[in-house]
Amino acid sequence: MQTNCAIELRNIRKTFGSIVANDEINLQINRGEILCLLGENGSGKTTLMNMLSGIYQPDSGEIFKDGRQVAIRSPKDAYALGIGMIHQHYHLVDVFTAAQNIILGLENEKMDLGAVNGKVKEICDRYGFNVDPKKKIYDMSVSQKQTIEIVKVLYRGSEILILDEPTAVLTPQETEKLFAVLRNMKEDNKAIVLITHKLAEVLAVSDKVAILRKGKYIGTVETKDATAQSLTDMMVGRAVTLNIDRPIYNDVHDKLVIEGLTVVDNEGITKLDNVSFTARTGEILGVAGIAGSGQKELLESITGLYPIKGGSIKFIDGLTQIELVGKTPMQIRQVGVGMGFVPEDRLGMGLVGSMGMTGNMMLRSWRNGKSIFFNKKTPEGLANKVWQDLEVVTPSTDFPVRRMSGGNIQKVLVGREIASKPPVLLTAYAVRGLDINTSYAIYNLLTEQKMHGAAVLYVGEELDVLLQLCDRILVLCGGKVSGIVDARTTTKDQIGLLMTSVGGNEGGEE
Repeated sequence: MQTNCAIELRNIRKTFGSIVANDEINLQINRGEILCLLGENGSGKTTLMNMLSGIYQPDSGEIFKDGRQVAIRSPKDAYALGIGMIHQHYHLVDVFTAAQNIILGLENEKMDLGAVNGKVKEICDRYGFNVDPKKKIYDMSVSQKQTIEIVKVLYRGSEILILDEPTAVLTPQETEKLFAVLRNMKEDNKAIVLITHKLAEVLAVSDKVAILRKGKYIGTVETKDATAQSLTDMMVGRAVTLNIDRPIYNDVHDKLVIEGLTVVDNEGITKLDNVSFTARTGEILGVAGIAGSGQKELLESITGLYPIKGGSIKFIDGLTQIELVGKTPMQIRQVGVGMGFVPEDRLGMGLVGSMGMTGNMMLRSWRNGKSIFFNKKTPEGLANKVWQDLEVVTPSTDFPVRRMSGGNIQKVLVGREIASKPPVLLTAYAVRGLDINTSYAIYNLLTEQKMHGAAVLYVGEELDVLLQLCDRILVLCGGKVSGIVDARTTTKDQIGLLMTSVGGNEGGEE
C-alpha cells in the first residue's frame, strides 16, 4: 500500500528545567504503516509522543498534520486532529460499562447506549476486536481493558494511534491478537506508532523503526533490513553483546522449601492460594504471571513483610531447617538467614529517597557497627563501586536518590542487594526501567550470584528473558501455581497458556 505522511515533526525541542528530553527531533509518521519508536529508558520516546497527544507542548519546533502546521495545546486538540494515545496506565472507570467508558467525556454524545453499542460493534467487527459493550470494567482482564482504550480512541475518529508499551502486561497469545488488530488497522490506512523496548516484537510487527538516543533522533530504518543486534547498537551507540549465559551449578540442593503458602489481604481477598515450590542453590527460579497474579505478595511473604494465613517457609542450612513463617524481617536476620530483596516499590520499600547512594548502602550495614558512630568507609566504597559498575547517572554518591531517574534508582537498589552476596536473592522486576545494556549487566550479575551458590528468585515480565536466564520457571495465575517448568525445554506459548490457566498443573513440575 502506498504511504503518505500523516504527521511530521520538525526540530521539536522539550526541556524540563536543565534536562533536555527532546533535542531538535525530526520524525515522519506515515499512514498505512506501523512505526516502532525505540530507545533506551530516558531517551525521550514517551515525552515526544505526549506532545503529539497534547499532554505536553514543545518549547520550540513545528508539528504538521497532512502538510498543514498545527498547534496541539491539549488532548482535546489532539482528538480533533485525529490523534489518539493509549497510555501504559489505563484511564477507565471500573464501575462503568465498556460503552459508558468509551463515550465518557464526549460533549455532544447523547446517552443512547443502544446506538453506542451498535457503533462499538461496527468498530470491533471492522478490526477484529472482541468486546462486550455492556460488560463492567472491573470484570475485565488487562487485555480487555486495553482493547476498550483502543476502541475509545477509534470511536472518537482517531486516524493516528500511539500505543505506549502496549504488550507490557499481555501474554504471548494476547500479544498476537493485538498485533493482528494493529495489522488490520494498518490495512485500513491508519498510522500507528508503538513505543516499546521488546526487540522481538519490534521485528515482528513494525514496518519501520525510529531510534532515539539521549533525547536525540538517530534515524529511521526499514524493519526488513534490521536485526536485534543492529537496533541495539543504534540505541546504545556502540556494539553490545546480547547473550545471556546460563551455566550449570554442580552442587544444587534445596535452600527454600515453601509448602501450602496462603496469603489473604486486608480486604479478605486471597492473594496466594496453597502455593508450594522449592528454590535451590545455584539456580535462578523465574516467576512468571500476568500482573497481579501474586508475584509481589510471594516475595514479601518470604521476607517477612506480608502476613501469612497458612503454610510453611523453611530455610535449609545444611542439616538445619529454620521456619520463617511468623518471623519479622529483623527476626529472620537475627536467626542467621541472609536475604537480598529488590522490591517492586523502589522508593517506598527499597530505598530512602532523601538519602544519597552512600546513605542507602549504609542501611544494609549500620547494625554491624560497634559504637554509636556510623562507619561510612565501607558503604561509601560500595556506593562508588555501584556508581561505576552500573553507570549510575548522578552528580555524586550523596545526591538524593529520589531526584534520580527511575532507571538509575533501580540500579542503586539492585547493586546494593547483589553486593551483599546473600544466600537467597529475591528480585521483583530487577531490570524494569533499565536500558538494554545495563539490563544485560544485571542478568550477568544474577548469574554470578547463582554460580556462588545463591538461590535466586527472579520475577520478570519478558518471557524471552525468563527462558534464557532461568533454570526453572514457576508460573502463577490468580494466586495459584499453574505449573513449574524447565526453562531449557519449555516454550513461550506453553508459559502463556499456564499464565491464563488457574491451577492448571496444581504446582506440579513438568
